[in-house]
Amino acid sequence: MTRHSFIGGRWVAGEAAAFASIDPATGEAVWNGRAASAEQARDAVLAARDAFPAWAALERQDRIDILRRYKAELQARAPAMAEVISRETGKPLWETRGELASMAGKVDVSIRAYAERTGERTTETAFGQATLRHRPHGVAAVLGPFNFPGHLPNGHIVPALLAGDTVVFKPSEMTPWTGQLMVEALEAAGVPAGVVNLVQGARETGAALLDQPIDALMFTGSGAAGAHFRRKFADDPHVILALELGGNNPLVVWDAGDDAEALASLVVQSAFITTGQRCSCARRLILPQGPEGDHILEALAALSRRLVIDRWDADPEPYMGPLISVRGAEEALGRMGELADRGGRIILPWGRVDTAPSAAFVSPGVLDVTGVQVPDEEIFAPFLQVRRVGSFDEALKAANDTRYGLSAGLLSNDADLWARFSRGIRAGVVNWNRPTTGAAADMPFGGLGASGNHRPSAYYAADYCAYPVASFEADGVRSVVGEMKGLRA
Repeated sequence: MTRHSFIGGRWVAGEAAAFASIDPATGEAVWNGRAASAEQARDAVLAARDAFPAWAALERQDRIDILRRYKAELQARAPAMAEVISRETGKPLWETRGELASMAGKVDVSIRAYAERTGERTTETAFGQATLRHRPHGVAAVLGPFNFPGHLPNGHIVPALLAGDTVVFKPSEMTPWTGQLMVEALEAAGVPAGVVNLVQGARETGAALLDQPIDALMFTGSGAAGAHFRRKFADDPHVILALELGGNNPLVVWDAGDDAEALASLVVQSAFITTGQRCSCARRLILPQGPEGDHILEALAALSRRLVIDRWDADPEPYMGPLISVRGAEEALGRMGELADRGGRIILPWGRVDTAPSAAFVSPGVLDVTGVQVPDEEIFAPFLQVRRVGSFDEALKAANDTRYGLSAGLLSNDADLWARFSRGIRAGVVNWNRPTTGAAADMPFGGLGASGNHRPSAYYAADYCAYPVASFEADGVRSVVGEMKGLRA
């Protein structure tokens, strides 16, 4: 297919610059196309605007039926789509198969969430009825990330469509093929023309889209991009912003027992899963001073050296693949080198994987930065900074020493410490004796500070896809003169 954007129910060729999606494991182009032009971004928003009244007026059950057909399409196409996601991102096939399962599961979860959080209810009163309804905002722009190019934008698109919004979707320029396949599945499910539109391209396409008269922006990406969008729409309060951003996430280990390998496994799953390219990955490990912390670091280094790093389709299957690009690897390696130059002590050396077919492969690294001034920044890679402290109070203070607030975790056998941690930590996802990356489909997912804008996604996405309307209703005209004060006889 040479037509990769989808506008008003038609597949069209982009009119702007050519670009490609690169398999980071091999450096080979797996998709080629052209970006949508500013005019095509405008046309996509106009198509979504034209389609909105009829889509919003549909009975909710009709929208549910279409989305359930979309779920069936995803399930039927899952093997091929999982392979495409692996080729575009480098993620192992076991992980992308799980991503497709989450995408299909999102439909029923969103139906339950809408009914629970943004449905309708009526209360009888002495003078009629008090009714709560929810109405869609209008046209939603969805900007997708590269790390979960199906699951994360799907988590905005499905609840938006369910609520009655129409959508213009721009995937990451690193994963355009995945976005295309998602929209093909929606088209096959019978989504009417104009309800879902796809514009391919990089930053220029996204900027052109956001210059159009949209009603909502649903974005997953970096804290810096989120700050830019806050500024851009500061004078447009009618535009709903749902920002799911990154984090400099802490994981505290304290009074956690003697099984250092078990602790190390939870740290590895927190920090290195998806090659460290999850916004909820642990970036900072806070440990006690002394032998307890030493044993944990030794076990962490030993377990990390056992991780298989290879192509998505390798046999035996790998634990993790490459970073998203050679450029991404270079930037991450450079930033870790800067931290070492500041005085950090290397616990687990990191670097390129010499035997790998691409320079985007890196091995995980651990750096002790106790006593070192380091930037409060997210490094989107399998790198972990360690800080040693003398008390749990210091550990909690260190955990909160960030402008981010996405995820945090405590590994401890002490329930009282967990109670103190869960009360005192500032984050939207707070886990106990589980990886920081653990999240449930029937729970909210989002953060505060530089990690979001208090509009969490996942189960709570229903909240930002529709707005409440409160009505006081009677089925006929009735005088209220008797209720009026201050009338002359």
